[in-house]
Amino acid sequence: VGNYGWAGCICWNRIEAEKLGLPKPKSWAELVNPIYKGHISMPNPASSGTGFLDVSSWMQIMGEDKAWEYMDALHENVGIYTHSGSKPCKQAGAGEFPIGISWPGRAIKIIKAGAPIDMIIPEEGIGWEMQVVAIMKGTDNLPDAKRLMDWTLARGMELFGERQSIIADISKVKKDPELPDFYDEVVAKLINNDFVWAAENKTEIVGEWKKRYDGKSEPKK
Repeated sequence: VGNYGWAGCICWNRIEAEKLGLPKPKSWAELVNPIYKGHISMPNPASSGTGFLDVSSWMQIMGEDKAWEYMDALHENVGIYTHSGSKPCKQAGAGEFPIGISWPGRAIKIIKAGAPIDMIIPEEGIGWEMQVVAIMKGTDNLPDAKRLMDWTLARGMELFGERQSIIADISKVKKDPELPDFYDEVVAKLINNDFVWAAENKTEIVGEWKKRYDGKSEPKK
């Protein structure tokens, strides 16, 4: 049972961007414009699921060779790679970087908190993943496993979903009236993500990424 999902996005600080005279991007491709040099924060795909989501989706959208060329150019504009998928959007919200590559759930929370942030869904499309709940075959604790599975299908999960940004079954959940209505925009840009390919190639992709770009990663705590 799918119960939670997330995707990629760009967090854009309107005020800081205006101070710097930066044009608002509409696409991933625009982020390699030299005008953004030093103004982008992005999650490290070796330590952030959101970061790997972005990298693997760029490879599927552009093709592997073009994606590495893209990331070479993007690297010139990145000020820091973080070890959290949420942190780039938090940094954008705080004005540390005008652009943070992050995920919609964090963007919506920061917008709701009053930060001057726009959430941009790049026109080429966005990668996505889903969290699921399942009962493992041969489990030694079947009663508790069934109890958790029942909860994911019950009203309690619906109430939980009402406070989240992307959920698996939107038809069963009332939208939070305080959240911007962005669900359709996100869903329309979800790519046909090849999860098997991403899983099989993750070690190689992350290893190559670290060789090329890890020098700008923030220190691990």
